[in-house]
Amino acid sequence: MNPVLTSVPPYVLLAVAALAVLALPRRSGHAAAALATAFTFVQAVLLGDGGTGAHLATQFLGFDVVWFNVDQFSLLMGVVVGFLATAAVLYAYGTEAPTWVTAFALIYVSSTVGTIYAGDWLTLIFFWELMAVTSTLLVWQYGGAAVRAGYRYALFHGIGGTVLLGAVVVHGAAMLGSVPAAEIFLFSSTTGIDASATLLAAIGIGVNCGFIFLHTWLPDTYPRPHVAASVFLSVFTTKTAVYVMYRAFPEGGMWLAYLGGFMAVYGAFFALLQYDPRRLLSYHIQAQVGYMLAGLGLATYVGEFAVTGGFAHLFNNVLYKSLLFMAVGVVIYRTDVEDIRDMGGLWRVMPVTFLVYLVGAASITAVPGFNGFISKGMVIDSAHEVHNFELLFGEGLLWWLLILGGVGTFMSFIKLGYYVFFHGSATLSPKDATAFQTAGMVLAGGACVFFGVFYYQLIELMPFTEIILGEEFYFNPYSASHLTESAWLMGAGFVGFFALKRPLGWLAHHMRDVDAVTYPAAFYLARGSIWGVTELWAAVDRWVMHAIATVEWIGMHPRETLGRAGVDVEIRTGIGRSVLFLTLAAGIALFVFVLG
Repeated sequence: MNPVLTSVPPYVLLAVAALAVLALPRRSGHAAAALATAFTFVQAVLLGDGGTGAHLATQFLGFDVVWFNVDQFSLLMGVVVGFLATAAVLYAYGTEAPTWVTAFALIYVSSTVGTIYAGDWLTLIFFWELMAVTSTLLVWQYGGAAVRAGYRYALFHGIGGTVLLGAVVVHGAAMLGSVPAAEIFLFSSTTGIDASATLLAAIGIGVNCGFIFLHTWLPDTYPRPHVAASVFLSVFTTKTAVYVMYRAFPEGGMWLAYLGGFMAVYGAFFALLQYDPRRLLSYHIQAQVGYMLAGLGLATYVGEFAVTGGFAHLFNNVLYKSLLFMAVGVVIYRTDVEDIRDMGGLWRVMPVTFLVYLVGAASITAVPGFNGFISKGMVIDSAHEVHNFELLFGEGLLWWLLILGGVGTFMSFIKLGYYVFFHGSATLSPKDATAFQTAGMVLAGGACVFFGVFYYQLIELMPFTEIILGEEFYFNPYSASHLTESAWLMGAGFVGFFALKRPLGWLAHHMRDVDAVTYPAAFYLARGSIWGVTELWAAVDRWVMHAIATVEWIGMHPRETLGRAGVDVEIRTGIGRSVLFLTLAAGIALFVFVLG
């Protein structure tokens, strides 16, 4: 293996490329950005052939840290992040995104890649927090409504990162004595996060995953910035969080699997109520992350096959979710309309965008022949296996949650496609995608089709390949049972949307997500807290100033003071004696205060 490949961390090159985007002319800067992201992809592919191991290991504050850790999981992430980032850079150039958008996006990708290749918890938390900062800058760049949403986004991720840091500290303290002190944070020295830090780690990572009630930053933020920025944002933060969740809980847990199942239903349900296309897609990020977490959680009972399914769905989601954001972004870019009820009939004037949308929709809804069919089928198959166990919530519930989420997903994308491309009288006549927009979409869409047809290539990229493709396990996603299940899901979704179209419209006007309560509550709580602290400070200030004024008056009118107290004496003394008396009194008061 060429040592250059393991001596150049890709995130350094990406950060340099971000500066090049600002320093060079627009075309040259975007070319440098595309080359840097392509290097990240090619490097990960080449390192898969014998380049695994800990590289750039050093010490920080007496602890071992690894700045470039290469294993089957980080390589998988490096491949898909590098590939998609290249497509997103081409798309950004074709969408006339300002150079600051691409520069901030490259820094964001750089911090994402740093998180992926971290070999210890200290390095990971550093890049994790940096990822929150860089993604916030990417949101803020657009101005307007994105600024306030960016503040809320920063608060969520700042709090989540702090909680995760607490988990890392607790983990380190728990590991003392069981492993050498310098190695307590290394992934290679421990199996996941220590049990004492489970809750903190789950919440800290769960913010980025979009856990229910911790998810509102997703639909709040991603529809706000430039459409090219949304493509980057839509795939990296949440999918990196799933990857970190595996680092923390490699053995899974049914709590994680069931949480993922409820996320699949919750996200799909609220997506059905949306008329902002990017808000609809943002809710489906939560739903699709639910399938990934279900796969990771099911490792408890199903083992490596479930983990492979979860990571395969992560890999595929990066491709088709970005593709859908690209297609919707083209429509918004060309029409300047962000309500799907004001669109319609666009398939005639935007055939390329329509075709790309069909590929993305077929992939996310698990239509046979597309990549989502392979990975979602693996997760649902894993849920079948838990029927053999008595579970807290009863047998089969997780499977039904995943199936219901699948039906809701199909309904959502029938709705989105119907309103954007068919509904209405086609009063809009925009141009189709630009050449570079098309290039970016073809890269992502082509991968969706390729891995749906040649699914063995997908499995070979995954961890535990030898188990899944081994003789002891027969993996056939295109079996009659899988195809039948897919047909039922598609039929239920198609009928469900047109049968429930009117009730869904009513619900969209009357049902709100939890942010309708939490955001105003947080606002008034913060304002009340500020008012309370301010008024308390003012009251203390008034009391102190009054006390000082009283002491000053007493010092200047001692005889009158004693007279008011009922003491009638003559007070005569010199200035020296008065100063001595006051000094002694102050000294005694200070001594008493210190003793107290």
